[in-house]
Amino acid sequence: MKSLNDRINELARSLGKDPEPEAMFDYKQRREEFDRLANQDVEKLQLETRKQRVQQIHGKSELNPKWTFHNLVEDAQDVVEAINIAKSFIAAHADSTWRNSRAHMMIFYGDYGRGKSHIAGAIAHQLIDQYETTVLYRQLQSLLEMRFSSYDYQSNDNAPEKFREINRQLQDVDLLILDEVCVNESMLKKTTQSWLGNLLRQRLIDNKNCILITNHNLKDLENALGRYCFESIKEYDTYKVRFQGPSRRKQVVPEHAEPNSTNQYQPNQVR
Repeated sequence: MKSLNDRINELARSLGKDPEPEAMFDYKQRREEFDRLANQDVEKLQLETRKQRVQQIHGKSELNPKWTFHNLVEDAQDVVEAINIAKSFIAAHADSTWRNSRAHMMIFYGDYGRGKSHIAGAIAHQLIDQYETTVLYRQLQSLLEMRFSSYDYQSNDNAPEKFREINRQLQDVDLLILDEVCVNESMLKKTTQSWLGNLLRQRLIDNKNCILITNHNLKDLENALGRYCFESIKEYDTYKVRFQGPSRRKQVVPEHAEPNSTNQYQPNQVR
């Protein structure tokens, strides 16, 4: 039986043309070339799709885009140590067994302006970029205000529906960052302790990770959260990071205040 190449060559001769060289009809080589180009198109589509997914995760995270490792100033030993711990935490995500075996929690504690939120955000940004980790950043007080307003059933702002949706996100995201935990609070209300404790326990069951950021020391944090809530934290694989370096925020009041002046503004006074 004549091969396809032979038939093509016969047709070429009948038309008065020279047959094409055999190499021009190397279909195995052509097929490999087509497969290579097709794979390039698939890879390009996959990269573009992944880029869109990552952008969507960033958009839903509520993170400050400036909170990155690139913007961190390593001007104190506590920051250097925190960055090392943070990068070790990120690197551990490459191990799927580590990711899926337990829930992990980082507690960042220290005074205002020490870089706690910044480093937590840097962790989140890198996890999104590398592993498409879903993240939600929230200040605890804003959640509590939303929760309390959801009890107003006469309101017309759909507060109950909004809180149910955010509560679902709090449970579902891979990494939950709760900032300003117990800010200006020596102790949360019992109902709030129960709600937060239940949230943390549910995330523990689902092997979901958390970062808690607080100005309290650990003992005061335990008192503020209450035993039920703090017992939930103990069940996690916990990493505690203390921030005690200088504040990175700009000063409003100078270190050496201006001297008083008789022409200086004075507030209204009761006479």
